[in-house]
Amino acid sequence: MSDKAQKTILIKWVRSGIGFTFRQEEIVRSLGLKKLNHVVERLDTPQIRGVVAKVPHLLRIVPAVLKPVWLSVPEYTIYPRPAAQAKVPSETSTPEVREGGTGETKAEAAAVAKAPEVKAAKKPKTAKTKKPATAKASAAASAKTGAKKSKKSSATKGKQKA
Repeated sequence: MSDKAQKTILIKWVRSGIGFTFRQEEIVRSLGLKKLNHVVERLDTPQIRGVVAKVPHLLRIVPAVLKPVWLSVPEYTIYPRPAAQAKVPSETSTPEVREGGTGETKAEAAAVAKAPEVKAAKKPKTAKTKKPATAKASAAASAKTGAKKSKKSSATKGKQKA
């Protein structure tokens, strides 16, 4: 029988090795089991069956788990891209020539040259409020707006005049 035709078994570690001899836990580790409830697949040979029979209280041979059928069906199918139809240049048409390195064709360059130039629109000027330069001008400005003078400001103005 070839290697591909040999059957395999699944071995599961079902009980801890604590409280048993070191030799028994070493047998479990020799099968490739790393932790509790770990399952490994081994060839179904008399040697492997004998190792499992040495520690039947720690190991179990479990049946193969069948995959659900719905896992074998893909969610979607990817089809190959259809071959693109190559464009054959016609003999009557002439290829467009690019202008001196600008990346524009002659037709595009002519259209840009004929288009009227658009001047940038000027921004409207906004009215700025002017600040009065002197005390008299500020008094006149406040009189125009109807603002009342405070007593402090009139007292300080009297001292400045004297």
